[in-house]
Amino acid sequence: MTDYFVHESSYIDDDVAIGKGTKIWHFCHIQKGARIGENCSLGQNVNVSNHVKIGNGVKIQNNVSIYEGVELEDYVFCGPSMVFTNDLTPRAKYPKGTAGYKRTLVREGASIGANATIVCGHTIGKCAMIAAGAVVTKDVPDYALMAGVPAKQIGWVNERGERLE
Repeated sequence: MTDYFVHESSYIDDDVAIGKGTKIWHFCHIQKGARIGENCSLGQNVNVSNHVKIGNGVKIQNNVSIYEGVELEDYVFCGPSMVFTNDLTPRAKYPKGTAGYKRTLVREGASIGANATIVCGHTIGKCAMIAAGAVVTKDVPDYALMAGVPAKQIGWVNERGERLE
């Protein structure tokens, strides 16, 4: 008996660790070597790639892929259909594999809005807030409020996500 929930339509590969209280909903795929913490929620159609590490209390909304090279610390929020990348110069004809992936780190408590894109190789700071539709192309400071294409800092937020004046 497991102490987490996986919907019957989801696939969990071998060598996966899933923490107590985590819920994995419809049509998800958790790939080999992934590590998911306690009390996480993975919405419909979430893919967690090989060797991805996800902390405790993480909430991943529908239609998000966490690609190899991405790490989410505790209490990260990933909004619906937001996008991570892991290769700056992808080519179908000339795949680089894991050696070509750039690491992306999302620090504790950060939130990424719906349809935002996080270009690989950057760190999203602790409790930072990325607006819906933003495209992050550089490191984001702790508690920064980022918006636009490309994303620019437009303010600061506190730990609860409230905008500071």
